[in-house]
Formats: sequence, structure tokens, C-alpha cells
Amino acid sequence: MSTTATEASITLYRLEGCPFCERVVNVLQDLDLPYDSVFVEPLHSDRNIVKQVAGTRSVPVIIDESSGVTMAESANIVEYLETTYGG
Repeated sequence: MSTTATEASITLYRLEGCPFCERVVNVLQDLDLPYDSVFVEPLHSDRNIVKQVAGTRSVPVIIDESSGVTMAESANIVEYLETTYGG
């Protein structure tokens, strides 16, 4: 469930049609976690917003404000979400 910024503590930087990003979206939805989606530029060199927040231009990237975690790489993000919120 994508929500407004005031409700969600997780922000997902993603690229439309990216299978790695969709993997993270599926886990967020399975865990019923509210999140905000920020769709980034398709051209890797134009992803300056992701570079500013995460130090990389690769997606997906999540920022979890409730724990202070910023993380890239879908496998790492999925493991983090399941460990932190999977109960």
C-alpha cells in the first residue's frame, strides 16, 4: 500500500518495470507496511536523487525513517524487511 509521506516511515526509490524493485514492493505489501514510492529516472546517470540519499544510482533503495536505515540491493532490503517487520 503506497501512502502519503506523513503516514509512511519507509520510502522506496524505484524504477518502473524493474523486477528487483517489484520484489521489494511485493514484500512491503505482504508485510502490510505503508510506504512511499519515488519513481526515478530510467537513465542511470540521471538518478541524482538516489545518489544524494544513498550514495548509489542503483535501485531499489529504501529509507526507513523509523530505524534510520538506508539500504540498496533488493536481496538485502528483502532480508531487512522480513527480519525487522516479519514477526
